[in-house]
Amino acid sequence: MNKRTLGKTGFNISEISLGTWQVGGKWGSGFDDKLAESILEKAIDEGVNFIDTADVYEDRASEAAVGRVVKRHSERIYVATKCGRFIEPHVSEGYTPKVLRGYVEKSLKNTGLETLDLIQLHCPPTDVYYRPEIFELFDRLKDEGKILNLGVSVEKVEEALKAIEYPNVTTVQIIFNIFRQRPSELFFKEAAKKDIGIIVRVPLASGLLTGRFSRSTEFAPEDHRNFNRDGAAFDKGETFAGVPYEMGLDAVEELKKVFPVESSSPENVNLAPMALRWILDHPQVSTIIPGASKLEHLESNLSAGKMAPMSKDLHEKITGIYEERIKALVHQLW
Repeated sequence: MNKRTLGKTGFNISEISLGTWQVGGKWGSGFDDKLAESILEKAIDEGVNFIDTADVYEDRASEAAVGRVVKRHSERIYVATKCGRFIEPHVSEGYTPKVLRGYVEKSLKNTGLETLDLIQLHCPPTDVYYRPEIFELFDRLKDEGKILNLGVSVEKVEEALKAIEYPNVTTVQIIFNIFRQRPSELFFKEAAKKDIGIIVRVPLASGLLTGRFSRSTEFAPEDHRNFNRDGAAFDKGETFAGVPYEMGLDAVEELKKVFPVESSSPENVNLAPMALRWILDHPQVSTIIPGASKLEHLESNLSAGKMAPMSKDLHEKITGIYEERIKALVHQLW
């Protein structure tokens, strides 16, 4: 497994890591501890040493599974979790140092870890980024030995740029993929100046970039790809990277024409490794955290690390598809 440095944390981490939103099963379908632990164990066996979770994932069950598995291993496994999304209603006023401290302490208890390697504010409302007292809290938590580093998970480039003005912010988790290219324009440059680690989430646009979906694909009622396309539950940019589903499918068909893939049938096409390779070709990226609800998903994701960088010509063709079919739909929104 190739490693990259996670900004000023100094952590040397796997360039393809693991996000655990759906590690214990499909979105909203309940949590399978045995499945979750098998995926986590396999990831570690394959060289993954950075795992991203959150307290709200399956009401703390995902976070607890990560803690159990990591504690079984003697090798250094870095754990990143998140806090804030339990605040209801999810508004800036709900964010207070007392509330956030409580979440950090619950995550320590839930994971069974003595210290959290990285705690991230979990896509807070934009106003939170303009409140210094929220960020100051984490300096105290670090002094107390409860955390090593503070990061943020953001929806918008604006939020990322504001967050890295705070000296104690070490990482930014952001959506970046073939269908969401804006972060590479300004944010990547500013992050490099401040040695900020960049954690890429939603790298496959909720599976859209695997090339395995069609207009007849059905998603379960409890799956966010069913109910959140217009942002009914949370920011719609988290679902298919904000791209209208049918338009995304059309763009994927164009990608299939330029990606060097061979398949006996459309349902066997798997664009995921190439979509991840495209992200890895951006040296500013510290790690990608694709999810996996099956071992085969994990194996597919990790195979991207064994691929050679894409050619300049292929990058130009991908950019052309984005410019023609996707940019106007998403670029200025996030």
